[in-house]
Amino acid sequence: MDGETSCSSWDSDDEYQKFIQKMNPPRVVIDNTSCANATVVHVDSANKYGILLEVVQVLTELQLIVKKAYISSDGGWFMDVFNVTNQNGQKIMDELVLDEIVKYIHKCLGTDSCFLPSRRRSIGVEPSSDYTLIELTGTDRPGLLSEVSAVLTNLECNVVNAEVWTHNKRAAAVMQVTDRKTGLAISDTERLARIKERLSYVFKGSNRSQDTKTTVTMGITHTERRLHQMMLEDRDYERYDKDRMNVNPTPVVSVVNWLDKDYSVVNIRCKDRPKLLFDTVCTLTDMQYVVFHGSVDSEGPEAYQEYYIRHIDGSPVNSEAERQRVIQCLEAAIERRVSEGLKLELSTGDRVGLLSDVTRIFRENGLTVTRAEVSTKGDKAVNTFYVRDAAGSSAVDLKTLEAIRQEIGQTVLQVKGHPDHSKSPPQESPSRFLFSSLFRPRSLYSLGLIRS
Repeated sequence: MDGETSCSSWDSDDEYQKFIQKMNPPRVVIDNTSCANATVVHVDSANKYGILLEVVQVLTELQLIVKKAYISSDGGWFMDVFNVTNQNGQKIMDELVLDEIVKYIHKCLGTDSCFLPSRRRSIGVEPSSDYTLIELTGTDRPGLLSEVSAVLTNLECNVVNAEVWTHNKRAAAVMQVTDRKTGLAISDTERLARIKERLSYVFKGSNRSQDTKTTVTMGITHTERRLHQMMLEDRDYERYDKDRMNVNPTPVVSVVNWLDKDYSVVNIRCKDRPKLLFDTVCTLTDMQYVVFHGSVDSEGPEAYQEYYIRHIDGSPVNSEAERQRVIQCLEAAIERRVSEGLKLELSTGDRVGLLSDVTRIFRENGLTVTRAEVSTKGDKAVNTFYVRDAAGSSAVDLKTLEAIRQEIGQTVLQVKGHPDHSKSPPQESPSRFLFSSLFRPRSLYSLGLIRS
């Protein structure tokens, strides 16, 4: 209750925060001379709750890699410095691109933007003009993605976009769907209730009913931030079991109190990877902690992060139980993208029901999808799956992979990271033509994904 009261005080000061921002608009400066191997982005702004997450999220959306960062937000002013590169590890030299970066950051941090922490819960259906947003959380099990996508197909729903994470035997998904016939959002309340009921039933399966929650959600948030929130609300960080052993090496997280300054100091050391900074800042923000000072260094194979934090009520981490909770939540945030499995990339013509068909093929061949991302480019579906075999290993048998690729199409499904598949280019399978109708585009709808 204290957290909700404190958070509400931030919300009630919204108009005052907008006034301060209008009087002190954000300032973004790009420096390409002071650092030899990175572009330096300076962001100064009036301080507000959640602004660090907003800036990090913007840099992530721009597909910039943060190599170093220096954070300071004491008092009423926010001052951050980020050393960034493009996806290839190079400085950004194109002036047009640099101008677009500045404009985008200004737009996202402008007076019309306001960070409001989402308090939405687990299974929800929310209509919008373009699509219906569905959120799912529950106990993970093999074949869950296949079952959910089959249910949606049977309910005449087309998955436009979706992303699903699994961690510590929990699953969370954010999906955008449309009506299969009209291509529009589903607005009929009875039909929405039927979709929620069927999906809730699938997620329950043979497990405990309390593990699956249902609610109607309002508002749209950033998908990956929402997935972090859903996993945190579902307390996936408490379910440590043998899955933790798959994270190698495990992250090292510590929290100590600096009593003289009333700060808690968080130190993180782990293998570097894309979006790591976003994941840790997202978790601290969703736990209602404010980063007052911090530094990040990820120029080597390992990343080092240090944050000086207080709760939004002004206190440091005030008990051993809370200290352990902060550590576990940060470890979980780091691990959610790590234990993923073998990477499979699907690129083919988009059509209604593609997700259901592909995940069924995976399931019939004994593969479990641990994470999936789906996007549509024109009339093409470009999907990424991370899979494991029935034993939970990412070292999927070569014969199994070849059988799946022959059924789906050798040039349609590409295997990434398997040593035996990197030796020679893929050859077109004769059975590809037997299944050509399965992957022929019959609509302009895009397909999304989940994970089991």
